[in-house]
Amino acid sequence: MVSSDEQPVAKGTGPELARRYYLDVERPRLTPAQLMAAVQADLPSFSPGLLADFERTQGTEGELHVGDEFHIKILGPWNGSVRVTQVSASSFELVTLAGHPEAGTICFEAHALDSRPDALRFEIRSLARSRDGLVAFAYDTIGGGKLMQEATWVEFCERVGQASGGQALGPVVVETTRHAPDGTASQTVTHE
Repeated sequence: MVSSDEQPVAKGTGPELARRYYLDVERPRLTPAQLMAAVQADLPSFSPGLLADFERTQGTEGELHVGDEFHIKILGPWNGSVRVTQVSASSFELVTLAGHPEAGTICFEAHALDSRPDALRFEIRSLARSRDGLVAFAYDTIGGGKLMQEATWVEFCERVGQASGGQALGPVVVETTRHAPDGTASQTVTHE
Protein backbone atom coordinates (compact mmCIF):
# COMPACT_ATOMS: atom_id res chain seq x y z
CA MET A 1 0.00 0.00 0.00
CA VAL A 2 1.34 3.42 -0.98
CA SER A 3 1.25 6.09 1.73
CA SER A 4 -0.20 9.47 0.72
CA ASP A 5 3.16 11.18 1.13
CA GLU A 6 5.01 8.62 -0.99
CA GLN A 7 5.91 9.69 -4.52
CA PRO A 8 6.02 6.49 -6.62
CA VAL A 9 6.95 6.53 -10.31
CA ALA A 10 3.27 6.84 -11.34
CA LYS A 11 3.12 10.29 -9.72
CA GLY A 12 6.00 11.63 -11.83
CA THR A 13 6.11 13.28 -15.21
CA GLY A 14 8.15 12.81 -18.39
CA PRO A 15 10.11 9.72 -19.43
CA GLU A 16 10.49 6.77 -17.08
CA LEU A 17 14.17 6.06 -16.40
CA ALA A 18 15.34 2.61 -15.33
CA ARG A 19 18.89 2.92 -14.07
CA ARG A 20 21.35 0.29 -12.93
CA TYR A 21 24.77 0.91 -11.38
CA TYR A 22 26.90 -2.11 -10.50
CA LEU A 23 30.39 -3.11 -9.43
CA ASP A 24 31.82 -6.63 -9.43
CA VAL A 25 34.38 -7.45 -6.73
CA GLU A 26 36.65 -10.50 -6.54
CA ARG A 27 37.93 -12.12 -3.35
CA PRO A 28 35.84 -10.00 -0.96
CA ARG A 29 36.48 -10.53 2.75
CA LEU A 30 32.75 -10.10 3.42
CA THR A 31 29.90 -12.25 2.16
CA PRO A 32 27.10 -10.45 0.31
CA ALA A 33 24.95 -10.59 3.49
CA GLN A 34 27.78 -9.23 5.66
CA LEU A 35 28.41 -6.44 3.16
CA MET A 36 24.74 -5.54 2.99
CA ALA A 37 24.55 -5.54 6.81
CA ALA A 38 27.39 -2.98 6.85
CA VAL A 39 25.61 -0.77 4.32
CA GLN A 40 22.29 -1.03 6.18
CA ALA A 41 23.98 -0.20 9.50
CA ASP A 42 25.46 3.07 8.22
CA LEU A 43 23.88 4.13 4.93
CA PRO A 44 25.08 7.78 5.20
CA SER A 45 28.77 6.78 5.32
CA PHE A 46 28.60 5.21 1.85
CA SER A 47 27.17 8.30 0.16
CA PRO A 48 29.49 11.16 -0.83
CA GLY A 49 28.36 13.88 1.57
CA LEU A 50 29.20 16.76 -0.75
CA LEU A 51 26.84 15.36 -3.41
CA ALA A 52 24.14 13.63 -1.35
CA ASP A 53 24.22 13.87 2.44
CA PHE A 54 21.84 11.32 4.05
CA GLU A 55 20.40 12.37 7.43
CA ARG A 56 18.21 9.89 9.32
CA THR A 57 14.93 11.54 10.36
CA GLN A 58 13.08 8.41 11.50
CA GLY A 59 14.41 5.10 12.83
CA THR A 60 17.29 3.87 14.96
CA GLU A 61 20.94 4.56 14.15
CA GLY A 62 22.90 1.41 13.24
CA GLU A 63 19.84 -0.44 11.92
CA LEU A 64 17.58 -0.31 8.89
CA HIS A 65 13.89 -1.15 9.06
CA VAL A 66 10.80 -0.67 6.92
CA GLY A 67 9.44 2.79 7.71
CA ASP A 68 12.81 4.42 8.44
CA GLU A 69 13.23 7.77 6.69
CA PHE A 70 16.16 9.85 5.50
CA HIS A 71 16.34 13.47 4.35
CA ILE A 72 18.92 13.87 1.60
CA LYS A 73 20.68 17.20 1.17
CA ILE A 74 21.60 17.13 -2.50
CA LEU A 75 24.03 19.61 -4.05
CA GLY A 76 21.95 22.36 -5.64
CA PRO A 77 18.18 22.74 -5.31
CA TRP A 78 17.53 18.98 -5.23
CA ASN A 79 16.87 18.12 -1.56
CA GLY A 80 14.34 15.41 -0.83
CA SER A 81 13.34 12.61 1.52
CA VAL A 82 13.02 8.84 1.14
CA ARG A 83 11.40 6.03 3.11
CA VAL A 84 12.58 2.43 3.48
CA THR A 85 9.91 0.12 2.01
CA GLN A 86 11.72 -3.25 1.97
CA VAL A 87 14.64 -4.77 3.88
CA SER A 88 16.20 -8.24 3.55
CA ALA A 89 19.59 -9.79 4.31
CA SER A 90 20.78 -9.00 0.78
CA SER A 91 18.86 -5.84 -0.19
CA PHE A 92 16.76 -2.85 0.72
CA GLU A 93 14.49 -0.46 -1.17
CA LEU A 94 13.66 3.23 -0.78
CA VAL A 95 10.71 5.20 -2.18
CA THR A 96 10.83 8.95 -2.72
CA LEU A 97 8.54 11.15 -0.63
CA ALA A 98 6.56 14.24 -1.64
CA GLY A 99 8.92 17.06 -2.59
CA HIS A 100 11.80 14.85 -3.74
CA PRO A 101 12.96 15.84 -7.27
CA GLU A 102 12.19 12.32 -8.49
CA ALA A 103 9.17 10.07 -8.18
CA GLY A 104 10.16 6.44 -7.86
CA THR A 105 12.07 3.71 -6.07
CA ILE A 106 15.67 2.67 -5.67
CA CYS A 107 16.93 -0.76 -4.62
CA PHE A 108 20.37 -1.67 -3.25
CA GLU A 109 21.50 -5.31 -3.46
CA ALA A 110 24.58 -7.48 -2.90
CA HIS A 111 24.75 -11.02 -4.29
CA ALA A 112 27.21 -13.69 -5.38
CA LEU A 113 28.35 -13.38 -8.97
CA ASP A 114 26.95 -16.37 -10.88
CA SER A 115 29.97 -16.80 -13.13
CA ARG A 116 32.57 -16.35 -10.35
CA PRO A 117 32.25 -18.22 -7.04
CA ASP A 118 34.98 -15.99 -5.57
CA ALA A 119 33.20 -12.73 -6.46
CA LEU A 120 30.16 -10.64 -5.62
CA ARG A 121 28.18 -7.89 -7.29
CA PHE A 122 26.85 -4.78 -5.58
CA GLU A 123 24.17 -3.03 -7.57
CA ILE A 124 21.76 -0.14 -7.33
CA ARG A 125 18.60 -0.22 -9.47
CA SER A 126 16.16 2.64 -9.72
CA LEU A 127 12.93 3.29 -11.57
CA ALA A 128 11.92 6.93 -11.57
CA ARG A 129 10.44 9.89 -13.37
CA SER A 130 10.89 13.57 -12.63
CA ARG A 131 8.61 15.06 -9.99
CA ASP A 132 7.39 17.74 -12.39
CA GLY A 133 8.14 19.48 -15.69
CA LEU A 134 10.65 21.91 -14.19
CA VAL A 135 12.73 19.09 -12.70
CA ALA A 136 12.45 17.15 -15.99
CA PHE A 137 13.77 20.17 -17.88
CA ALA A 138 16.68 20.69 -15.47
CA TYR A 139 17.53 16.99 -15.36
CA ASP A 140 17.16 16.11 -19.03
CA THR A 141 17.79 19.33 -20.94
CA ILE A 142 20.40 21.04 -18.77
CA GLY A 143 21.80 17.75 -17.45
CA GLY A 144 23.17 18.91 -14.07
CA GLY A 145 20.90 16.67 -12.00
CA LYS A 146 21.78 13.63 -14.09
CA LEU A 147 25.53 14.19 -13.73
CA MET A 148 25.32 14.68 -9.95
CA GLN A 149 23.09 11.64 -9.52
CA GLU A 150 25.40 9.44 -11.55
CA ALA A 151 28.48 10.68 -9.67
CA THR A 152 26.74 9.97 -6.34
CA TRP A 153 25.78 6.38 -7.12
CA VAL A 154 29.09 5.56 -8.84
CA GLU A 155 30.99 6.71 -5.73
CA PHE A 156 28.51 4.85 -3.51
CA CYS A 157 29.28 1.62 -5.42
CA GLU A 158 33.02 2.27 -5.16
CA ARG A 159 32.78 2.82 -1.39
CA VAL A 160 30.83 -0.42 -0.97
CA GLY A 161 33.44 -2.21 -3.08
CA GLN A 162 36.20 -0.90 -0.80
CA ALA A 163 34.24 -1.96 2.31
CA SER A 164 34.01 -5.51 0.92
CA GLY A 165 37.77 -5.87 1.26
CA GLY A 166 38.05 -7.28 -2.26
CA GLN A 167 39.37 -6.03 -5.59
CA ALA A 168 37.09 -4.41 -8.16
CA LEU A 169 37.01 -6.40 -11.41
CA GLY A 170 36.55 -3.18 -13.39
CA PRO A 171 34.89 0.22 -13.19
CA VAL A 172 31.31 0.81 -12.10
CA VAL A 173 28.93 0.06 -14.98
CA VAL A 174 26.02 2.45 -15.50
CA GLU A 175 23.03 1.36 -17.59
CA THR A 176 20.12 3.67 -18.31
CA THR A 177 16.98 2.72 -20.18
CA ARG A 178 14.75 5.65 -21.06
CA HIS A 179 11.09 4.83 -21.69
CA ALA A 180 9.48 7.79 -23.47
CA PRO A 181 5.76 8.56 -23.08
CA ASP A 182 5.23 7.50 -26.72
CA GLY A 183 6.34 3.95 -25.88
CA THR A 184 9.82 4.09 -27.42
CA ALA A 185 12.87 3.09 -25.40
CA SER A 186 16.58 3.80 -25.66
CA GLN A 187 19.48 2.42 -23.66
CA THR A 188 22.94 3.74 -22.80
CA VAL A 189 25.78 1.90 -21.04
CA THR A 190 28.89 3.58 -19.65
CA HIS A 191 31.85 2.43 -17.57
CA GLU A 192 32.81 4.93 -14.91
